[in-house]
Amino acid sequence: MALYAIGDLHLCLGAPKPMDVFGGAWVGYMEKLRQGMAVIGPEDTTVLMGDLSWALDLPSAQADFGWIQQIPGRKILLKGNHDYWWSTAAKFEKFCKENEFNHMALLNNNCYFYEDYAICGTRGWFFEEEKSGTHDEKVFRRELIRLEASLKAAGDREKLVFLHYPPRYKGYTCQEILDLLEKYGVRQCFYGHLHGASHKLAMEGLWDGVYYRLLSADYLNFRPYMVIK
Repeated sequence: MALYAIGDLHLCLGAPKPMDVFGGAWVGYMEKLRQGMAVIGPEDTTVLMGDLSWALDLPSAQADFGWIQQIPGRKILLKGNHDYWWSTAAKFEKFCKENEFNHMALLNNNCYFYEDYAICGTRGWFFEEEKSGTHDEKVFRRELIRLEASLKAAGDREKLVFLHYPPRYKGYTCQEILDLLEKYGVRQCFYGHLHGASHKLAMEGLWDGVYYRLLSADYLNFRPYMVIK
C-alpha cells in the first residue's frame, strides 16, 4: 500500500487539445502516462493535483475520467486552473455514479485520511492571476477558506498539503497560504502547475520548516511520485 501524487495530466480524449503540440517531454505524453501509472496498485491512493482534463464540462470529460478510472485504487482529485469541467461535489458524484466511475473523490473543503496522515489541499493562488490583472480578491479569499477548512478537518493528524499552484516560487510567495501552513503545523507541501522552462524556478526542499516538492507530470517524466511507501 502506498500514497502517490502527480499533477497536470492534461488529458484530452474529449477535447482536441493534446499537449503534444508543445513538443519536448510532452510528445507522446498519453502513452508515457499510461506506462508511468502502471506502478499504482489496487491498494494504493493517488492524489491527482489539478489540470486533469481539458474538457469544458462533465459530459465532455467522460472519456478522460474513463481513463482515470483505469488507475487502480482510490483517486483523490483537486482543482487546477484549467479544470473547466469542475462543478459541484453533488454533480460530480452523480456523474461518477451514472458512469460507474468508482473510488474517485474531490478534495474541496475537506480532507481524507491515509494511515496516520491527513490529505489536505485546494487549488491555491498564483502570481499569474495578479500579473495578468485578473486578480479576484473574492476568489482568492475563498481559496484560503477552503484550505483552512481542509486543515481544520484533519484534526491532530500530520497534514500533507497538496495544491495545484505553488505557494512559493522564485520571485514570488503567496504569504497568506504560507501563513496557514505555519498556523497548522504543516511540514510537507506538494504542488504542480509549472511546466517546461518554469521548472527551474520551482522552490523545492526545506523552506521555513516546510518541505516543498514540485509534482507536475512533465517534471516527473509522467511517473507518479511516491509520497509514502
